[in-house]
Amino acid sequence: MTDLSQWTAAQLGTAYATGDLSPVEATQAALQAVDTYDDDLRAFAYVDHEGALAQASASEQRWVAGNALGPLDGVPASIKDLFLTRGMPALRGSRHTDPNQPWDTDSPAAAALRAHGLVLLGKTTTAELGWKATTDNAIDGITRNPWDRTLTAGGSSGGSGVAVRTGMGAVSVATDAAGSARIPAAFCGVVGFKPTHGRIPMYPPSVLGTLAHAGPMARSVGDVAALTDILAAPDHRDPAWTPTVGDTTDLARLRVAFSPSLGRVEVHPEIAAMVAETVAGLGLHVEEADPGFPDPAATFDMLWSVGVAHIVRRYGQAFDPGLHALAERGARHTVADYLDAQSELAALAVAMGEFHTRFDVLITPTMPIEPFAAGHDVPPDSGMTDWPQWTPFTYPFNMSRQPALSVPIGRTSSGLPVGIQIVGPRHADQLVLAVGALVEQSRPVIHYPQESA
Repeated sequence: MTDLSQWTAAQLGTAYATGDLSPVEATQAALQAVDTYDDDLRAFAYVDHEGALAQASASEQRWVAGNALGPLDGVPASIKDLFLTRGMPALRGSRHTDPNQPWDTDSPAAAALRAHGLVLLGKTTTAELGWKATTDNAIDGITRNPWDRTLTAGGSSGGSGVAVRTGMGAVSVATDAAGSARIPAAFCGVVGFKPTHGRIPMYPPSVLGTLAHAGPMARSVGDVAALTDILAAPDHRDPAWTPTVGDTTDLARLRVAFSPSLGRVEVHPEIAAMVAETVAGLGLHVEEADPGFPDPAATFDMLWSVGVAHIVRRYGQAFDPGLHALAERGARHTVADYLDAQSELAALAVAMGEFHTRFDVLITPTMPIEPFAAGHDVPPDSGMTDWPQWTPFTYPFNMSRQPALSVPIGRTSSGLPVGIQIVGPRHADQLVLAVGALVEQSRPVIHYPQESA
């Protein structure tokens, strides 16, 4: 493979250590990918060319001196525009964010990237305030799928998914409060991870509460695991932070539940077949079983709309009409409604905990559909009215606070990527990543068309 922009973070770190490659060369390749693709795909809200090259030069000097800050020192990275990042605006995709303010605070994620020497290229695009599962806003326009520019990249971390897939950085830090990392991971053909709630510290705190997670994204499971370890460092600003818990389960003895539909979801036939074929090929003990929890859509809508209403109230108003309508709906709920929803949230977590006394992991499709037309919140002519209707496999596991990973397993006859989702018990992050690595090894690598195989 000669295209440096498509090297994994692990490959780059190994080449830096041997002196075969400089972080400056890798950063130049990533910035060239930005120049090549971003005008069409709109993955970035902000790019710091000069700053990135300066960071890469400093990294090169550390490697030469034997003082690298870690194995990913000098790896080109990006961070979603919802994260505070010193020296870079955090407009959050909203025209109602004042750009003329001091951007002098690093979120825990940004601070962790700097502490380990990763090269921050810039901020990736998001839906306005991260409210929906597609990526478009009035500032940055529509973020488009790298496999077909007429289609959505998913969201709300679509910019991160597109950036990673096209080589505009080897890794990216996204968010995932309802699938925002896993949805674009599936639609773009990369790996997206939602760790156990609290494993990666967050600041400022999200009004979405325990739904909100950071979501590492990369082109390999190994890179996502390495990035997760970096981001999981404690930060006193997040009292919900929890330490990493080791997993010792022998994969050969793993008890796997495969739920093709969660008992109620209609899945695109090719996606269903590819996911079933992948599960069958893992060589593990697999039993088809649904978790059996009631449809949590109404509870999720309650929590999501109330949180969004509070965010919009802080900003004064919303530009996106769908965001405005959701906030109005949330504002009509009472405190009693919200507390009832919190009780149902706890009940779902308990039900999934019970399920995992019988099964070590649960495997499902990540998405039931292929990417649809860009610029729409729901598939046109589908009869759907709200985006959670087309992503029923992702948001339940934000509600239960479990680790969930999306891994690409191939492409449909339309040439569009398909993702498989692995869900584990709370704190079983390492186990989920290990199963993800097994899935990755069992399937052919998805090469981007411009990549040299």
